[in-house]
Amino acid sequence: MGAQWKAKHKDIAANAKGRIFGKLSKEIMLAARSGADPDMNPKLRMVLAAARKASMPRDTLEHAVKKGAGLLGEPVNYERVTYEGFAPHRVPLIVECLTDNVNRTVSEIRVLFRKGQLGASGSVAWDFDHVGLIEGAPAAPGADGELAAIEAGAQDFEAAEEEGHMLFITEPAELDLVARALPAHGFNVVSAKLGYRPKNPVDPASLSAEALEEVETFLAAIDAHDDVQDVFVALGG
Repeated sequence: MGAQWKAKHKDIAANAKGRIFGKLSKEIMLAARSGADPDMNPKLRMVLAAARKASMPRDTLEHAVKKGAGLLGEPVNYERVTYEGFAPHRVPLIVECLTDNVNRTVSEIRVLFRKGQLGASGSVAWDFDHVGLIEGAPAAPGADGELAAIEAGAQDFEAAEEEGHMLFITEPAELDLVARALPAHGFNVVSAKLGYRPKNPVDPASLSAEALEEVETFLAAIDAHDDVQDVFVALGG
């Protein structure tokens, strides 16, 4: 599963697009608080790229930008909070949320973690690397991912989930620089964001089919929460 867990068959759910757009709108609004111009706001530029990849309607996207930038007179009070802990069978995970009510969110996340174990800050973060994650699509057949990574300044690269795409790994502070450099080296940026990669992922083969299903069910419940933006889990692909 790599760095970021994604629910199996999530695209089949009738409300999947709505939930994805809701999460992206929060990210856009939070980023737009630093300015509505993506050319001057790297965080906004990156989340807008993710929104376009998800085919977010233009009106929805533009409304989120204006609301976040305070152009509609509506205050935006989302706060980013991170939770750490274990899924069933001691699988480490980091959960990132955006919420307008931290007390409500932590209460509900605590309930969801009853089948796992909610840890204190730092309890599992030591077992993850905080990195920039850039998904790139080859601009032309035969684009060399290794060469592009070297030339653009990425730390590492690997195959992405979508066939033919590459995942470029960067230092957090260099995420925008590498994302801007990649197109000149044969890869168009599909998405770029900060995230976590496990240092010692649990091998799924070490878990029984029943245990793996318990982990998947737990992760799906966490991911379905309205305030959850991303779930990073230390479970091998």
